Amino acid sequence: MARKALIVRSQRKPKYSTRKVNRCRCCGRPRGYLRRFELCRICFRDLASRGLIPGVTKSSW
Repeated sequence: MARKALIVRSQRKPKYSTRKVNRCRCCGRPRGYLRRFELCRICFRDLASRGLIPGVTKSSW
């Protein structure tokens, strides 16, 4: 779980646009971030397996 202070800091508008940190909307994790869904890989996999993300299905062949 991410520290609350770092989550709050990342929500503020940065002084320079390159300092923006992408964080997961659910857990606040900064690494493994998927821009299209605004989620980290762990939350994405969990929500997708539950069927809560429309248009995403588990691949099989």
